[in-house]
Amino acid sequence: MKKLLLSMALAVAAPFAWAQVSETTTTTTTTEAGGTITTFTPGTSIVLRESSGPRTYRFGKTVTYVTKSGKTLDEDMVRTRIRVGVPVHVHYVGEGDAMLVDRVTLDED
Repeated sequence: MKKLLLSMALAVAAPFAWAQVSETTTTTTTTEAGGTITTFTPGTSIVLRESSGPRTYRFGKTVTYVTKSGKTLDEDMVRTRIRVGVPVHVHYVGEGDAMLVDRVTLDED
């Protein structure tokens, strides 16, 4: 009887003991890049001419625009100051091949 109960307990526990656990890891990096704006589509993307060539960055859900000294730009200032030919730095989060910008800094005040 004990052997029967022990065998039943092992039969129930065995699938759990040998089950494999799967784990997925996503690598996220945060960095900055700088260049001159060649294309700017508000709310969508910005293309910078960098030393290695043009690179496209997509905008994240929220993007903050600031001057070199840290002053935040309002919507009207963004429309007049963020344009083709202006040097900027972008702070972005890289998720795989996607580069999502969360801050654009003008290289001037």
